[in-house]
Amino acid sequence: MITIILIFLLAGVVKGVIGLGLPTISMGLLTIVMAPVSAAGLLIIPSLVTNIWQLLIGPAFFNLIKRLWGFIVGIFLGTLLSVLPGLTSTSSWTETALGIILALYGLWGLVAKKLPSPGNSEKWLSPVVGYITGTITAATGVFVIPAVPYLQSLQLNKNDLVQALGLAFTASTIALSIHLSWDSKLNHVDYYLSAIALIPALIGMYAGQYLRNVISERVFRRCFFTGLIALGVYMAMK
Repeated sequence: MITIILIFLLAGVVKGVIGLGLPTISMGLLTIVMAPVSAAGLLIIPSLVTNIWQLLIGPAFFNLIKRLWGFIVGIFLGTLLSVLPGLTSTSSWTETALGIILALYGLWGLVAKKLPSPGNSEKWLSPVVGYITGTITAATGVFVIPAVPYLQSLQLNKNDLVQALGLAFTASTIALSIHLSWDSKLNHVDYYLSAIALIPALIGMYAGQYLRNVISERVFRRCFFTGLIALGVYMAMK
């Protein structure tokens, strides 16, 4: 319990400072001490509540739904009908895959270069990117790749981007919870413990929002993504 509280407190601080990272940090650290599927189950309520909060803070909700509905549909299809093996305790490759995803995400974060705008290709590219994101979510419990780089390529303003990330993460969290619940052989979604984990996550978010005004966000982002690379490499090699 102490480990879970500390992990979600740290993850909440990170999300409060840079607007993302709660599921990534939590999933990466929790899988060191428990099975990946159990870790994914703990993420459901903290991830859903914090992402809905992030989704509703901006004024562009309906415009984003209208623009990104194909992306969201792709996320659900990819998560629920994934071509990859699911996130189960018997998947021996899951931790390696998660480590690779974390390391790639960390490398991308350090480079921080935007992809070219999809332009007219956005209509068909959004569902494809959503589906790929969903398949990775179903296999690893992490839903940042390739969703975050893609959304950053859409040339949204800062507030709309934060809201779009909240939309994508909310959809991914709901899809992942359905995916875990559908598997009748598993009972890894501990909603009671997940609800408890929400408390330190919210406290961490408030602390992170305060720290955002005190320290350099650029320095913090470098430390965060460097730490993800180290954690990802460790998990992949182990």
